[in-house]
Amino acid sequence: LTLKAYENQDVPFEQVVEALQPQRDLSYSPLFQVGFSLENAPLSEVELTGITLSQLEQESTTAKFDLTLSISETDQGLVGKWEYNTDLFNDSTIERMIQHFQNLLQGIVEKPEQNISLFTLISKEERHQLLVEWNDTATDYPSNKCIHQLFEQQVEENPNDLAVVFGEQQLTYQQLNQRANQLAYHLQSLGIKPEVLVGICVERNLEMVVGLLGILKAGGAYVPLDPNYPQERLSYMLADSGVGVLVTQSSLLESLPQNNARVVCLDSDWGLISQESQENFDAGVNSDNLAYVIYTSGSTGKPKGVAIEHHSVCNLAQAQTNIFDVTATSNVLQFASFSFDASVWEILMAFTRGATLILGTPSQLMPGDDLKQMLHDYSITHVTLPPSALTVLPTEELPQLANIIVAGEACPLELASKWSVGRRFFNAYGPTESTVCATATQINPSTQKITIGRPIANTQIYILDSNLQPLPIGVPGELYIGGHSLARGYLNQPELTSDKFIPSPFDKSKLYKTGDLARYLTDGNIEFLGRIDNQVKIRGFRIELGEIEAVLSRHPQVNQAVVITTEENIGNKRLVAYVVANSSFTTQQLREYLKAQLSDYMVPSAFVTLDSLPLIPNGKIDRKALPVPETEKNTEYIAPGTQREKILANIFAQVLNVENIGIDDNFFDLGGHSLLATQLISRVKSAFSVEIPLRILFESPTVSQLDHTLNQLGNTKTLPSIQPRSHHQELPLSWAQQRLWFLNELEGKSATYNISTAVRISGNLDINALQKTLSSI
Repeated sequence: LTLKAYENQDVPFEQVVEALQPQRDLSYSPLFQVGFSLENAPLSEVELTGITLSQLEQESTTAKFDLTLSISETDQGLVGKWEYNTDLFNDSTIERMIQHFQNLLQGIVEKPEQNISLFTLISKEERHQLLVEWNDTATDYPSNKCIHQLFEQQVEENPNDLAVVFGEQQLTYQQLNQRANQLAYHLQSLGIKPEVLVGICVERNLEMVVGLLGILKAGGAYVPLDPNYPQERLSYMLADSGVGVLVTQSSLLESLPQNNARVVCLDSDWGLISQESQENFDAGVNSDNLAYVIYTSGSTGKPKGVAIEHHSVCNLAQAQTNIFDVTATSNVLQFASFSFDASVWEILMAFTRGATLILGTPSQLMPGDDLKQMLHDYSITHVTLPPSALTVLPTEELPQLANIIVAGEACPLELASKWSVGRRFFNAYGPTESTVCATATQINPSTQKITIGRPIANTQIYILDSNLQPLPIGVPGELYIGGHSLARGYLNQPELTSDKFIPSPFDKSKLYKTGDLARYLTDGNIEFLGRIDNQVKIRGFRIELGEIEAVLSRHPQVNQAVVITTEENIGNKRLVAYVVANSSFTTQQLREYLKAQLSDYMVPSAFVTLDSLPLIPNGKIDRKALPVPETEKNTEYIAPGTQREKILANIFAQVLNVENIGIDDNFFDLGGHSLLATQLISRVKSAFSVEIPLRILFESPTVSQLDHTLNQLGNTKTLPSIQPRSHHQELPLSWAQQRLWFLNELEGKSATYNISTAVRISGNLDINALQKTLSSI
């Protein structure tokens, strides 16, 4: 490569730039930003008659590039000089970089035959700090206990305290324990014992909590199955987990796919279950047995089951005790779907500290006014939300909400600064494979940079390069997790387990390879930088883009498919699918095809058909070259007719950032989702002085349907229509216009009220229309 470069060394730099045509930006040099020069032909002093010539060292005050290292050969040896952009680097960073470079050179001198990738940049002292000091998290925890045993301790200490509340229904710790015991005895009679998986598919209510505890008390491990999942997804999870018993409700039986499991209905079968004993018993389960298997998105097109043991969850419980101020008087909101591991976090937070777990209906938990009302009505003290849900939550005063934990996706600094005033605000991070949480930190209003903090109790975090060597402070690398909270592995997938759970290069333990990009900061906190692979987080949901692509590629009309995320506004990410087809089809057909196999949050909001996918020279897909999607409409455009339809169409357009909304355009087909829906409802409330429940929008997602619904609700106020007037009619002046007239009469011609501004407008300019407009004015 170097020899080929030398063949073109006479080509001017400007000509190279012109040929390559890189994207230009005044903030950095094109083509490269880091330079290295070796001056191995030094100029010595030149003695002439009566004069001596020597090189003058010039002091530079402007960096030509982001970073430049110049090395010169001198009589004393090699001398290096570093020039850097002070907007990007500070002194301490450059000093560390110099030390790391010297460490590399020293290693090369000592072992010149060794592959350069095996050398380390860091010193022994820095290595000890990264691997030992910042991972010294050893903490005592009930490692010989199971989750339900921690709950039973609270039953003994606080039997009459409220354990769980759902609307008007509630159970004390004693009542909940008795019901769970009865279910456990019944499940044992059906053959449930340690290491046996039990499916549970129920709506969010008291029965859900009884079901989870009952399965654990029987010694089994629960497999949560969301009743809202598509049939094909549920069918795969039931078959893959091989559950012999399925705990559910009679109302869900018809919607469940065909399976061979023995069905236990918590409602219709309760008469039989209630005859069992209410006393605790020993099911023979220990802390090394499975507690649950939760399915996450999989890159192969199929979800993968993550198997978690009891001791890992007990370690999490201890970590929560150390970090969060949860007491018997706390009210913890259960926000996450119980098919996601965040629900384990919430239930554990309440039941291992004697607090009250508050359940809500789907509409009550919709981010926005509904969620705010629930937080207020139930005096919630602890809530865990994805940042995107917190973004649309009204900022009205919630005096009881003393602790907010955000997790599931990156948290913007401005969001943390706003919500951390007057309360404790935490940012937590962790994949399902590390039992919900691996790191956490408290964010203050004065915080300048959002981090994911440090590892929690009995957890280790390593940031390594591709050769599993620890990287210096400030250098990005892949984040690896070790410690007591690691999952057993993936259910029925030994190859994937061995690929992701690797032997630690530092001891005899295992490390989980997260695929996340991060770096250590100088204070020991960790900055999350995004994903290395093809996985994303949208509104708190973990999504493998490869899973969507795999399902899309199985469609008979699709030859190739790629899915990416876009973010038009902060916090509003959406999925976009690009497909190369072998025959014609409608995007609605693709959307329905995906909905039958994937969860709603995994269905792209936009589809773009291409003749071919753009490629980079090595043959890989050039994702940056994919065209910006135009918003699709699956219906013929019918313009709004009534004034209320026009106002609603305008609200749709503002929230969705889409032009020309017709009365039959569907809010959700145009990219809308539950978080944007809360914004729409808020604007409808402002425009018509009427508050509608979120479910109304799901039932009436078009302009015409919503207009009809508002008409049925009545009492909506619309702005008076503007009536034309003739040139001879007097027009009433507003107060502001009267003031201007008065000042003009008083002072004469004046520029006091003239405000000049410049506006940059992008788009196609219609010269004729502009001319006519200016002429009319």
